[in-house]
Amino acid sequence: MLLELTCRTPPARDLGYLLRKHPDRAQPFELPFGTAHVFYPVATDNECSAALFLAVDPVALVRGKATSSEGGLVEAYVNDRPYVASSFLSVAIARVFGGALNGRCDRPELAERSMQLEATVTPVRVIDQQLPQRIFEPLGYDVSSTPVEVSENARSGSHHRVAVSAKTTLQRLLNHLYVLVPVLDGNKHYWVGEEEVEKLFRFGKDWLAAHPEREFITKRYLQRAPSLARAAVARLATIDDSVATDALQTAGAADREQSLERPIRLQDRRIASVVSALHELGAKSVVDLGCGEGDLIAALARDFQIDRIAGTDVSMRELERAKARLDHLPLPTSRRERIGLFQTSALYFDRRLNGADAMTLLEVIEHIEPDRLAALERVIFGTNKPRNIIVTTPNRDYNALFPILASGSMRHPDHRFEWSRAEFSAWADGVAAQHGYTVTIEPIGDVDAAYGAPTQMAIFRCA
Repeated sequence: MLLELTCRTPPARDLGYLLRKHPDRAQPFELPFGTAHVFYPVATDNECSAALFLAVDPVALVRGKATSSEGGLVEAYVNDRPYVASSFLSVAIARVFGGALNGRCDRPELAERSMQLEATVTPVRVIDQQLPQRIFEPLGYDVSSTPVEVSENARSGSHHRVAVSAKTTLQRLLNHLYVLVPVLDGNKHYWVGEEEVEKLFRFGKDWLAAHPEREFITKRYLQRAPSLARAAVARLATIDDSVATDALQTAGAADREQSLERPIRLQDRRIASVVSALHELGAKSVVDLGCGEGDLIAALARDFQIDRIAGTDVSMRELERAKARLDHLPLPTSRRERIGLFQTSALYFDRRLNGADAMTLLEVIEHIEPDRLAALERVIFGTNKPRNIIVTTPNRDYNALFPILASGSMRHPDHRFEWSRAEFSAWADGVAAQHGYTVTIEPIGDVDAAYGAPTQMAIFRCA
């Protein structure tokens, strides 16, 4: 089995530094089930590719082991285990590329650097043709899966070459491969116990809880231990609830933001401005990303120009509040059936977001770490790519007019940044140009001659 890791961000030879394997040397590594060989087919400043070739000893896999399977020893020897990408490859990644897998590097800034990376795994046993897309696309990857060419008398049609690519860190890519390659394969070559659960949470801690296929991934990763899988799924739900609890613990700070904005009725004016923009765009179906308690959803529910509405959030608790709010609205049943709420993240691709006339992100982007905004841009503007996108965010310039807000402070402690008018305009122009949109920026709220409006709104239209 072969794993190729390719970097196309100069200086690309830094890949060797991150992997701790020199590009000019071929190196073998002995493993309990075979030998891993590391070499570099390409090693230039513009493109560097590291190959991990794993030669599994088929005799060593069954030596000294009894078999009770229907196929007996013939089936034990004659199978695809020695060459198909599986948990063997995950073990090899951990043993050979362990430093990169765990983000260890003598130059921390290099380990945290996002690069244009591609991973190609050959061959992968693919029974469900859509499975690679289902599990990798929500993480922001471009995915391709092509059949492996073999002689006609050996063709089975179930082995593919799978390639995933994205601008990301090497640690993040290896974490995803470590967990998801065994999920693609569906078999593990060793005992599945509590230690495997801890590995799953260790390497999936930053992404698994928000993945739309988290339950499937967990059960498949731990499929030889169904009781452990059920406990792990419940634990993921607890993690999601803890995110919501953290939000509740900052409720006092959120009240501060509301108290700042309440005298100028800013939230009401945001909602009215967005609804008006949706009317001008002629939108009939809308997805509100990061809907929270459902302020915009409630307004659109009463607006019969909008035929279909979906609200999403990473927190189930927020979605439950939004549902409770909608339940109290006097709406006909036919109207309620056109409104949906579901859990997802704006950072991960989700097919359920496809097909809407417009997407809205009200006061969402400022809650995302700046180095993760690229993932949102790639997924929402590049992959989902609705005809229209509306984004609102605070105007930092205007903060000087809030008398109870200390100089240099942000309106909410969970804000990762607050942009000035110039910064927001530069970001919006860059995203529009990169992904084929035109953009206009409009103020929301009373406009001060020196500081502008309290909220700024960008309206993106597909060019």
